[in-house]
Amino acid sequence: MAHHLANGLPDHLPMWQRVRAYAVPPSMIETATARRAVGDWAGACAAARIDADLDLRAVRDRHGTDLAQRLRADLRRLAPDLLRWHMPRIAPDGRLRPGLTLTLARYRAAGPTTLHLVVRTPPARADAGQRMSLTLWDGSGGDTRGRHPHPHPDRRFRLDLHRHLWDAGRSGELARRCGAAREPSGGGGDTSVLDLPDGSWAVGRWADEAERLLRAEGRSRGAFAVRLARRNRAVFRLVAPDDSHAPTLRPLSGTLPPQEAAAFPVLPEAAARVLPDLELLRAGLVAAGQLHPLVAAALTGVGSPSTASVTRAGLVRESGDPHRVECRGEVHRIGLRDGVLTAIDHDAEQVRREELLVALGGPPLPCLRAIDAVHRSPEALPAVRERLTHGDAVGALAVVEALLGPEAVLRDGPLRDVLESAADRRVDHGLFRSGLVAVHPAAGKAHPGRRPRVDRRMPLAMRRKRDSRVRPRTGLFS
Repeated sequence: MAHHLANGLPDHLPMWQRVRAYAVPPSMIETATARRAVGDWAGACAAARIDADLDLRAVRDRHGTDLAQRLRADLRRLAPDLLRWHMPRIAPDGRLRPGLTLTLARYRAAGPTTLHLVVRTPPARADAGQRMSLTLWDGSGGDTRGRHPHPHPDRRFRLDLHRHLWDAGRSGELARRCGAAREPSGGGGDTSVLDLPDGSWAVGRWADEAERLLRAEGRSRGAFAVRLARRNRAVFRLVAPDDSHAPTLRPLSGTLPPQEAAAFPVLPEAAARVLPDLELLRAGLVAAGQLHPLVAAALTGVGSPSTASVTRAGLVRESGDPHRVECRGEVHRIGLRDGVLTAIDHDAEQVRREELLVALGGPPLPCLRAIDAVHRSPEALPAVRERLTHGDAVGALAVVEALLGPEAVLRDGPLRDVLESAADRRVDHGLFRSGLVAVHPAAGKAHPGRRPRVDRRMPLAMRRKRDSRVRPRTGLFS
């Protein structure tokens, strides 16, 4: 791996390396796979920290038995841990992209209505635990509970055209779709005019993926857009001499206004960029055994789709030999005894006496000083912080217990601050899920002493209260 580091790594790869180490822990994969194997799709979602806001009986009563059966079949094929693995993420820490509604499948209901099976991520203010929710969207234009900031499915982030990223039965298609098994058949076309910021763009696959996109829109050929940056879209036309030739891309001539470019179908992000796992493997930053079993089986043939046990980076190591500390000219041991980190080579009476001296202002023993440092700011603090960032509270507590013991009492310091902050943010997520928000999100942006502006983000009850207030008719008085 040294030669890769010497040549310089793309900025996004270290982030994806941490995501692959911490975002989907092995215990989640194992439990979700076991529940899915017995047909318990709701239990698999719970294991992957996905809230299932679905009522199949209500779907059957409202949309018919046929649609309910198709939905149930897709839910049984859903691998929620694989979905979490491939969900869009944001820099620099690799958290789930907040406030996102992403389509997994579409169902044609009676009449013009099209139902979407969607997964949603909470807004940034309530993303503690990195939980997601699974529900149906019927095109009504709003969340039934009025909580999500973007209830409409995002065109850029959609997985209904990429079922291999969440459907366990089609995960084997990953190598072909991401370009690992063979070179793309389309040849790409003329994309030399693009000014791409990095090499993570899968330009060679754009023609094949655009053909799928346009076919889903009811067209065989036409124009589409690729979002390169926030205010930068490249527009291409998919052309082919005849049906026997592979389609190719041609950039549209001239400069289109932003409104016209935004009206074209958007190539999904999963098709526009190189698969992060493929980049990590090629850069030597991960081994096949560190990937999700379904991903590893598709890309390298290591393991099998039914295997859930996998060795992953960042696992909690079993406590080994006690730590060694130089104390009063001797080498002493510090280790777990009776569920607490203890100075093994000091008897209990001596430890109590030394702790009393410290409370009175005396200097602590090196052994006690080392124990205090582990309680307040251990070397494993970055690992604890990474797990909490990605919602793995169980894994974070396992690391703490392996260091300090299950009976330890946390002391003031960075470790305790990190754990308390994570607990407070989980309360915020609970308030978001229940529709109880202590402070309106716009209140923090308003100037002190000014009321928050009335807009679509203000809760409906607060908006009605503001609109119903009677304003004094001061113009009647001189």
